[in-house]
Amino acid sequence: MKFLQPPGWHRPKGYSNGISAKGRLIFTAGVVGWDEEQRFAAADLPGQFRQLLLNTLAILAEDGADAHNIVRMTWYVVNRDDYVANLSVLGGIYRELIGRHYPTMAVVEVAALVEHQALIEIETIAVVPE
Repeated sequence: MKFLQPPGWHRPKGYSNGISAKGRLIFTAGVVGWDEEQRFAAADLPGQFRQLLLNTLAILAEDGADAHNIVRMTWYVVNRDDYVANLSVLGGIYRELIGRHYPTMAVVEVAALVEHQALIEIETIAVVPE
């Protein structure tokens, strides 16, 4: 995996500008913060985010991947202001579960998610070297 940082560009905070990787691709569906019984234990963004990351890591582990194999995450949030207000808390949860590995990311505010209790949904792409 090679992190792409053009010369003279400021290093982004919390994500990478680009990544080049070779290997087996793993794609997750849009993952939300419910448990294995599809119940939301948390009604707040940080609680759902924690569960969502645990769910994502469990999916990746099914094919031998872990957090360091993640190359891309697309985040969908229903409330940008809630996301911004919780950014430091979300960052702490991210570093606790993913570490200081920062894939390429995009965060998009959406009007709603299919699961009406969901406050955030994330799609993930990982590459496992062969």
